[in-house]
Amino acid sequence: MQTSRPVFLELWRIKLPLPGLVSILHRVSGVLMVLTIPFAAILLHRAAASPEGFESAARLLDSWWVGLFLIALVWSLMHHLLAGVRHLGLDIGFGLDRPVARFTAGIVLIAAVAASLLLLVLGVIV
Repeated sequence: MQTSRPVFLELWRIKLPLPGLVSILHRVSGVLMVLTIPFAAILLHRAAASPEGFESAARLLDSWWVGLFLIALVWSLMHHLLAGVRHLGLDIGFGLDRPVARFTAGIVLIAAVAASLLLLVLGVIV
């Protein structure tokens, strides 16, 4: 059977709409947070085990690359929270129209970055 629908197997050529990008980033941010849980548990165990463990955990958290990871993790939390609220709105019927869906997706992207930067500036992280 011959079909006339286009088939794009090259993912970098597919132009996702903004709501699709927000949805994919919602999943990525959730996976990032879940994968962080074992490392956070190990770090907490090390810090609580002994004074030497606390010192090593503090040194690890003071490194620049962990700071970058924490910034990414805070963005992940903010994006996941805001996109989750957006998805709840979609579930109850708000924002199903294409213009509203694009607008709320843009708001989620901008607000997640803004909230992350605000937390960085306030010194809550890093």
